[in-house]
Amino acid sequence: MEKLIFLGFMVISSLSLAIFPRGYASQTDPLYSENDESWFHDLSHGHHKTAKLHFYVQDLLKGENQTVHEVARAEITSNSATSFGSVRVLDNPMTAGPDINSTPVGRFQGLVTSADLEILSFVMNINFVFTAGRFRGSTISISGMNQVMSDRRELPVIGGTGAFRFARGYVITTTYSADMEKGYNVLEYTIYVNYGDEFSMGSCDHANI
Repeated sequence: MEKLIFLGFMVISSLSLAIFPRGYASQTDPLYSENDESWFHDLSHGHHKTAKLHFYVQDLLKGENQTVHEVARAEITSNSATSFGSVRVLDNPMTAGPDINSTPVGRFQGLVTSADLEILSFVMNINFVFTAGRFRGSTISISGMNQVMSDRRELPVIGGTGAFRFARGYVITTTYSADMEKGYNVLEYTIYVNYGDEFSMGSCDHANI
């Protein structure tokens, strides 16, 4: 009976951490935004920490510096209002601000598949590869459905590397601006992530921007 009570307590504690994440922000790192959520406070629980990261993705669909390319399509794609069956590979710049010339913080790399016959919606398998700040050399991975016409979209964090080993959490993304004629979109991303505290054990680069 004591073992069952102990296991029950551990399960409840784990769920509490997942549902009520807390975190910290660094004003010296361009990845971080202000810690403005009332529930998002400093947390140090065992070997886990929680971070909030905020940045912009430059989505370049055309031109000399194009970073999004179609690599496959289905027979239906050309006649589909949602480009169903199209698969694109991308390597977009991540920047601290919405301007493409603002401080670079990483790369947004992966595959995007049009996977809805009725709604413009993409299945995304993406790696956020951080190249600056305290998390330089680490990655966060997401996978999920992105209904791009919605004002606010949520996708799950499924893992990470380096400082973000055992990562879990979620991503909120919105379209900051879109110019379909020029093929240039700016996407705003905020990541709320709980991760194993490998960073403090010296496995990652501590360099600051």
